[in-house]
Amino acid sequence: MQVHHRTSVASLVVITLMVTLAVLSGCSPSSRSDGRIHLSLWINTQSPTKLAALRTIVAGYQRHDPTTRITVEQRATDAHKQAMRQSSGTPAGPDIYWYWAGPGLGGALVARDVSLDLTRYYLRYGWTRRFTPDSMRYITAYGGYQGVPWTLQGQGLFYNRDLFARAGITSVPTTYAALVATAERLRAAGIVPLATGGTVGWFVMRLLDSLIETTCGAATHDALASGRASWAREPCVTTAFTELKRWGQRYLNKGFMGTDRDQAVAQFVRGRAAMVIEGNWFNTQVTDAGVNPNSIGVFSFPTGTGRTYGFGEAMYISARSRHPDQAAAFLDYATSTPVQRANVGVWSALSVNAAVGPSTRNALDQQWPPIYGGGRGLYLNSDQSFALDRTTEYWRIQDSVLTGLMSPAAAGPRFQEFIDAEQRRR
Repeated sequence: MQVHHRTSVASLVVITLMVTLAVLSGCSPSSRSDGRIHLSLWINTQSPTKLAALRTIVAGYQRHDPTTRITVEQRATDAHKQAMRQSSGTPAGPDIYWYWAGPGLGGALVARDVSLDLTRYYLRYGWTRRFTPDSMRYITAYGGYQGVPWTLQGQGLFYNRDLFARAGITSVPTTYAALVATAERLRAAGIVPLATGGTVGWFVMRLLDSLIETTCGAATHDALASGRASWAREPCVTTAFTELKRWGQRYLNKGFMGTDRDQAVAQFVRGRAAMVIEGNWFNTQVTDAGVNPNSIGVFSFPTGTGRTYGFGEAMYISARSRHPDQAAAFLDYATSTPVQRANVGVWSALSVNAAVGPSTRNALDQQWPPIYGGGRGLYLNSDQSFALDRTTEYWRIQDSVLTGLMSPAAAGPRFQEFIDAEQRRR
């Protein structure tokens, strides 16, 4: 793997935040003496490439409509979630907010009446014909039209081609048994097979979610996620947690439970770990970090179901926004064919705009269309499916199994106990 410089992901976050505050937040929401309409947009922290693209989109729209001023605020993933929860239902929230579209995140805010139903704007701008069917899956799932598609994100195993070659691995695994054999060969060669960080539950969760899809199959996975199947009665749940423990003991980076996401990603970027479970947003992050994209490959976690691990993201207009018409006009511009075509590959390898083809920005972008196209739909991240309290318990149980505080056999029944108690309280 060629690394041209060693800028850490954590450093990129700090740099990105500083640039954003300096460039995009030059006019605070309270300074309205210029006579323009001020819109606030909240989003999670952007990499330098994404920040540059967002700046270009905002600047382009403000030239198109000089009566509007858009202020962007960005926060780290968990801080963004907290800010949205704390501001929901109050005037302190943004006009537009970026969020994950699954029922446990974007859907939860819809249920709390944070999101504005955009039906009239879908009709006004012809958005019903603009977006791909997959990207609309959770826009129409809650009644009306909640949000505007922003990305369709797939996740998979990014791998270091040089480290695979050093271990004598000549092809990517296409079955779970072959993946385990690959991890064993890497381990035998003194190479960390998979990097992850346990200080954030959602990073380890990616492995557990994929193991549940592998051991339980698509139908049972979805039934467990929706509560139609019991976590205590499906033997495949114990098998998945048993496999999770095996990965923790043999194939994950040393001290992973005390490692954060940026530290884990840095191990992969610097060639100290062979694989990492990331999404197609990672394409720009590795190139921003100076890595030659041709030195990295990506393949879908071989669950045997043929589905892609993924989720959608959307831009929502707050129900309490004083300027929904102007917010909708900006989103119409940002998702238009010319703007999407200019930015395909920045946030995702595939555009949500049906008229825009796949990205050809770098070698990593070009590896994603077959992963999407060869799949049989998506299986969601658990924190997209579960509400916050259930997600937190899921993460606590996965951590307890990994640290030896809970046996794999006890994990499913314990999670079902939590679900049952939660339902009794309703």
